[in-house]
Amino acid sequence: MSDITARGAQITQARNLVTSIPGPRSQELMARKRQAVSSAIGTTMPVFAEAAFGGVIVDVDGNTLIDLGSGIAVTGVGNAAPRVVEAVTAQVNAFTHTCFMVTPYDGYVAVAEKLNALTPGTFEKRSALFNSGSEAVENAVKIARSYTKKNAVVAFDHAYHGRTNLTLALTAKNLPYKSGFGPFASEIYRAPMSYPFRDGLSGPEAAARAISQIEKQVGAENLAAIIIEPIQGEGGFIVPAEGFLNALVDWARANNVVFIADEVQTGFARTGAMFASEHFGIEPDLVVTAKGIAGGLPLSAVTGRAELMDAPQTGGLGGTYGGNPLACAAALATIETYEAEDLAAEARRIESQIREAFTAAQREDARIGDIRGHGAMMAIEFINPETGDPDGALTGKIAAAAHAQGVIVLTCGTYGNIIRFLPPLTIGADLLNEGLSVVLNALAAA
Repeated sequence: MSDITARGAQITQARNLVTSIPGPRSQELMARKRQAVSSAIGTTMPVFAEAAFGGVIVDVDGNTLIDLGSGIAVTGVGNAAPRVVEAVTAQVNAFTHTCFMVTPYDGYVAVAEKLNALTPGTFEKRSALFNSGSEAVENAVKIARSYTKKNAVVAFDHAYHGRTNLTLALTAKNLPYKSGFGPFASEIYRAPMSYPFRDGLSGPEAAARAISQIEKQVGAENLAAIIIEPIQGEGGFIVPAEGFLNALVDWARANNVVFIADEVQTGFARTGAMFASEHFGIEPDLVVTAKGIAGGLPLSAVTGRAELMDAPQTGGLGGTYGGNPLACAAALATIETYEAEDLAAEARRIESQIREAFTAAQREDARIGDIRGHGAMMAIEFINPETGDPDGALTGKIAAAAHAQGVIVLTCGTYGNIIRFLPPLTIGADLLNEGLSVVLNALAAA
């Protein structure tokens, strides 16, 4: 365990429970939430945060929790990272907003330059900045349609691309995301995903299956874009079989179809590479980023081939808050932190710890069906060992037990049977091991 000092306040990087979870103050605030906030907005943990730093969150009752979720892969550089805090403080003292479309500022341009340099591909690129992953996905579709003059878009089984109307059409999972919110945007189609643990297909076989369905049900002559998460997020951290993405890229290039990589969750060193596309040797036409881009401030982007990004008419892309100066300052400091501290290497170290812990457990426990992922984006899929069926009930019990012991973990997957690990890339080995031990003990007791 270690102590890390930020701006004079010291928060020990260790779990410490002084009340049950939730404590009395959190219970009071949860009662207020029920009266003031829409019941459609749920929470994973029944605690309210008061402070956070690095890999821990301190709640209003004084409990210190281990954060293995990073606000859903957002605080990759750790919570309240010193460079980010300093950069945002300086910017807020200069100005908070002018709207880049009215009076621009250099922070926006600097972020675009960084993204153009960092994203896969040696071709000339441009970037546009937005507020959320959903907004960036919608704009990527707009760009693809503008460039190709075609309408249809293909997404994949188990996909998650957002909560707006168009992105819900792209998202696969009904509950809790889609139910009751239709009708959705038209000209959206779905193809089968490569899911090695469940389909047993090689990458080329899975790609051939998907391409055949696309050609029969949509037609390349109508298809503007394929959009896919290189490693699926909410769908279950599904890592496609080797060769699957490459075959899709080749087919798209041969048929004037824009290949969009949704790297909202996988981007910025999360998978042990700056972008997950690098693991598969692909160069997407467009890359969508958000989450880990700005250390916790709302920012997203579309980056891609210059000829695609310049296809829409002037004024066709934008938004009042897109590329807000505070978020841009945070992004530049966040990217500097990823690079200066080699957090991609730290992500690979985190992967090794998680794999080692659960591989050892898997030898004794057949309920652990699959251990998969890259870097600090790891998933454990739980199954009924007799049938191989997904075991969502077991997964829920494990997560609830971990939460009660002060460890923040997230579940995911179409069947709700996966625990996903998304710790800050700065988390110490001791703190991570303690969190993993709590989860493993919860599994043993379930």
